[in-house]
Amino acid sequence: MLHPIESRTTSPVTAARLLERPREVPPQPSSPGGAAGASAGAGAGEDNPWHTGAACRRDEVGLFFAPSKEPTAARLAREEQAKRVCARCPVLLECREHALAQPEPYGVWGGLTAAERRVVLARRRRRDAELREAARVSAAARSRIAG
Repeated sequence: MLHPIESRTTSPVTAARLLERPREVPPQPSSPGGAAGASAGAGAGEDNPWHTGAACRRDEVGLFFAPSKEPTAARLAREEQAKRVCARCPVLLECREHALAQPEPYGVWGGLTAAERRVVLARRRRRDAELREAARVSAAARSRIAG
């Protein structure tokens, strides 16, 4: 359960803005927590895969994933608890990047909820599109100057 960040007073957009940090994508386990280490997925053959150091490996799975038909107030409280675990986790950023690369549709991963991860991914797509357009315009201008 390498999981996400949000608070009752922080909107997903604000939390995502504060937490977004582009990084190299780490190895990707098949699922958070204990099951990840047993996975034959990427990173399973490493001497020390990032998820083995996750703080959530010592916590209950139910903390990071919503039970069926969970009331909103209970979900928010549970997510806050999960985020507190994430806040002290030494592999928070690796976990977050895993969840963004997958993308993980449920649960708290790397201190972000699913909604916050969607905001981060949308921002990254928008930023990438803007960078591609700027590069295209720059290349066109250089060719006009050179030609």
